[in-house]
Amino acid sequence: MPTIIHIETATEICSCALSRDGKVLLNKENRQGQSHATSLGVFVEEIMQFVRDNDMKIDAVSVSSGPGSYTGLRIGVSEAKGLSYGLEIPLIAIPTHHIMAWMMKDNVESDSLLCPMIDARRMEVYTTIFDTNLNVIRATSADIVDENSYSDLLEKHHIIFFGNGAEKCKEIITHSNASFVSDVKPPASAMVALAENAFSIGDFVDSAYFEPFYLKEFVATVPKNKVI
Repeated sequence: MPTIIHIETATEICSCALSRDGKVLLNKENRQGQSHATSLGVFVEEIMQFVRDNDMKIDAVSVSSGPGSYTGLRIGVSEAKGLSYGLEIPLIAIPTHHIMAWMMKDNVESDSLLCPMIDARRMEVYTTIFDTNLNVIRATSADIVDENSYSDLLEKHHIIFFGNGAEKCKEIITHSNASFVSDVKPPASAMVALAENAFSIGDFVDSAYFEPFYLKEFVATVPKNKVI
């Protein structure tokens, strides 16, 4: 089994992990938010020092590919592409919602659906809906949530909503088949099995041309106190 560096920066958590043979050897996280630019480089250097100290060879780097924070994704993917190029190793891209669904799939009833939600400001969320085998039931989309959201699926299925976008939807999605799980945030350590599977089948992306899945274009805003 391979030795892989994993990077996850799509949400407020900045994290980086090193795994070998399905086990996490080193895990670095900052859960304070807005720390990606300062924390990720330090985490990667600490992992690379561990690699050098233990005379290890890195086989690949995996990165959470979005959707999520525009800035966070840009920082994480840039770091992963740099490692891929500099170490001459393959780059693995794992959709962020897939990581989140993987975290939850063994903790719910097998006939439930999983709806990871990433906050996209106001009442908008980025979502994908999966079954517990991680088959995509509803493709990734940017949804403005109201009382009728997901009603077609909720009539037939129990849906588990989770992620940093789910909390604000509790008071709006009130269907009896809707359940909410708090504090589900994807860390790099949750990427290990998915990355190893991708490595085993050669599912790599081109490190020169790969871009994160932003889903929506970044829109810069002007501070209220700025004079134009």
